[in-house]
This record gives sequence, C-alpha cells and structure tokens, in this order.
Amino acid sequence: MKSSKLLSTLVILVTTGFLSGIYAQTNDLQFTTNPAKASWGVFEVSKADITPYNGLNIKVGGDFALQFQGISQTNSGDSLGALANNFNLPTANLNIDVQLEDGVKMHLRTYLSSRHHTEAYVKGGYMQIDKLDFIQEGLFEELMKSLRIRVGMDQINYGDAQFRRSDNAAAILNPFVGNYLMDSFTTEPFMEISYLNNGIIGVVGATNGRLNQSPTPGDDGFVVFAKAGYDSQINQDLRVRLTASIYNSNDKGTRDYIYGGDRAGARYYKVLDGGDFSGRFNPRYAYQNAVQINPYLVYQGLEFFGIVELVSNGDTEVGGGFTHLGAELLYHLGAERNAYIGGRFNSVSGEQTDASASSEISRINLGAGWFMTDNVLTKVEYVNQSYSGAAFDGGMFQGAEFSGLMIEAVISF
Repeated sequence: MKSSKLLSTLVILVTTGFLSGIYAQTNDLQFTTNPAKASWGVFEVSKADITPYNGLNIKVGGDFALQFQGISQTNSGDSLGALANNFNLPTANLNIDVQLEDGVKMHLRTYLSSRHHTEAYVKGGYMQIDKLDFIQEGLFEELMKSLRIRVGMDQINYGDAQFRRSDNAAAILNPFVGNYLMDSFTTEPFMEISYLNNGIIGVVGATNGRLNQSPTPGDDGFVVFAKAGYDSQINQDLRVRLTASIYNSNDKGTRDYIYGGDRAGARYYKVLDGGDFSGRFNPRYAYQNAVQINPYLVYQGLEFFGIVELVSNGDTEVGGGFTHLGAELLYHLGAERNAYIGGRFNSVSGEQTDASASSEISRINLGAGWFMTDNVLTKVEYVNQSYSGAAFDGGMFQGAEFSGLMIEAVISF
C-alpha cells in the first residue's frame, strides 16, 4: 500500500483539499473525537447522539511530531556504539474522516513520513456504524443506541494501552515519548461489535492475526478478541475505569502481529541493536493467548493508568510466557490542565519457552508536558531502560542499558 512517487501524494492532497472546499469542513462529525487536549482520557468514543446529521461531511486533519534525542547506551561487553545528540526524523500523518450517512463514518490514516517508512504509507481505515437508518429508517433504533459496529483494515480494540500510545506522529494523547515495552497494537482486517451503555463496556471481534495479507496455503489463522469493563464518573472529582481484554489466536497461522504490528517504528532511535523497532519487546509467538487488565483512576488533578498483561505461547508443548506490567502516575496542573508532571514504570519478564532462561526488561520515564494550545503539546522526559537475566548472557543485551533526555513537540488537528 505504499507510494514512492511524490506525484501520487500530491494528487491525494489536492483531491482532499478540493473536496474540503465543496463540503464545509467542520469538527461536527457524529460519534467521533478530535485529536486535542479535550480528548485526553477518552477511550471508546461515547454513544451519545448529540451531533445532528447534515449530509456528507469531510474532515481532513493531520499530525506532526519531532523529537530531540540525547541518549547514551552501554552493555557488559562495551560493544554498543556511541549515539549523537540530535533531532530524529520528523514524522507526519494525514487523517481523513468522512460522515457518509446518518450514523455511518469512515476513517483513513496515512503515514506521510515515519521511521520505518519514509515514503507515504497507508496505515489503514475502517467504517464505523452507529445507526442502521441507511438500511431502513428506525431499524433497531433502541438497540443501536448502545451498539457500534466497526469493520475494516485497522486497529483492533484489544486493551486500553492503545488509546495512550503514539501512532507515528499522533502523539498528543501519549504523556511520554515512548510507547509501552510490549506494544499491543496491530492493524489487521477485522470486524468488531461494541456495547456501550451507562458505563458498561463490552467488545467482541475477530481478525486473521495478519498484518500483510495474502492467500497463502497453510497460513489461514483466526483470532478472537474481547473486552469487558466499566467506566464511570462517580462525581465531579472522581472517575473510575476498569477493563479486561483477551486475545486468542489458533495454530492455523504462522505469524501473529499483536505485539509487532506497528509499521511506523519505535520512538527511541538507534538504541541497542539500532533497528527501526529497537527498545521494544515482541515475544514473536506464531500464535498465543493474552490477557490485559487496565485500571484507570482520575481524582481531581491526579491520574493513574495501569497494565497487567499475561501472554503465553499457544504451542503448549514448547511453552513459555511473559508478564507485562505498567504503572503511570500524572498530576495535571491548574484549572485548565494545560500542564502535567509524572512518571511511568514499565517491565516485561518471563521465559521464551519452558526450557529457556529468564529475562527482564524494565523502563522508567520521568517527564512533564505543556499544552501550548489545545492542539500543540511539548514534552520533556528522562528515560532509563535496562536488561537483566540469564537469557541475555553472551549477547549484546547482557547488562545493556540506555538512558538520557528526550524532548518532543506534537501538533494534531
């Protein structure tokens, strides 16, 4: 889905600009949220039907991010190269959202520039159905006040960490620069149905577990995923949310991308092995079982988000599994919540197989952010990541560690 020619990108931009001139572009799309400070703490978009349908409406948006990196690294064998203090590659997204019909919306995101793909590259898209009036007016009207259908080649709703990560340049809802160590994010052909009513959350969905699609014989795996939880604004000062998600893939596939589906690349450049996804951890199981539990608590200016995730090898004869933990505590400053300070702890520990030695990766982030405007965020953080355990003995990760300062500027609209 990539285009290496500048002409193709220009045609897309000119066309979308022309369409935006024909159809008045506003933020008044139904059942959606805008990438801005006001969307902080938003997970699944509300089913509140508060925006009237006024015909076909197109919103063209974008994301831009740039980091300055000052990181150093070392390991037991002193075999890691020195890193320079410099700017990373700027990243950019093009976002198109279209109100197609009353209660029917399309979303498309294109990575215009990313670490892993410097050329324009389609991330994916989906259709979201919140009403069935396009089939027959009033069809299952009461039921659809709580149900949502999403179908496409895009991000599946497994876990809550995906809502607080950087999606290439879309980094305005991530309080830190990096994503979590075991990054449960993937774009796959999927269909899911959500139930959202009075704080009760339910999601069931299916996909084939594949990032790159082809009718390859013997690689026809199938994945089911689900989420259940509760989210409530108890009073003016207190909000409580708790969800549990499951992910299960079968043995008909040879690859499973739930922890390796991000084609944009990692946020800490050239650390450790120097690859585009350096600093992250992917169990690389062909098929697996995973559970992610996410508590979320907001009390006045204090905000807590957590991850308890267990993943096990679907091949039980070989065995192996990992525990992924995350804890993020922020304090928002001022009545307008234009700034925050906080920290994040993140770790992955376990064994690749039952016969393997154990390993542990841990990361600490300490940082702060300032919303210069609702759509412009600047962040600064200190990051320290270390590797330990017998599984790393004899390789570049033995005693490995990187640490330093990161500064990031983000614009989203």
